[in-house]
Amino acid sequence: MKKFVEEFKEFALKGNAMDLAVGMMIGAAFGKIVSSLVNDILMPLIAAIFRIKDFTAMKTLLVDNGAEELNVYLNYGTFIQTIIDFFIIALCIFFIVKAINKLRKPKEEAAPAKSDEVVALETIIDLLKKK
Repeated sequence: MKKFVEEFKEFALKGNAMDLAVGMMIGAAFGKIVSSLVNDILMPLIAAIFRIKDFTAMKTLLVDNGAEELNVYLNYGTFIQTIIDFFIIALCIFFIVKAINKLRKPKEEAAPAKSDEVVALETIIDLLKKK
């Protein structure tokens, strides 16, 4: 049991595991921010454009069981709202990854100038090839 605890401690305190944990927490918080943006700002604007009181109220009755609480609905408004959430999050992640890749990309360095000896040797090689 002691060995298991030591292995787990080594794993949990490793940099990658801690980075992953921090990334998950930031991602969860970011997801909440995007959901609030979509739910509280974008969807009311879209609902106003289409003159719908509540976008999530858009649904189609599939099975009518006589009582409202027993009916079965296809909630396509909620689904559309979730798709918009996904696209905003995916777009933000795309821009973040693009920026990180741009920072990681090594800058191209100018080719060093050829020394006089190299230029002379290349000239000799060209003359020998012509013979």
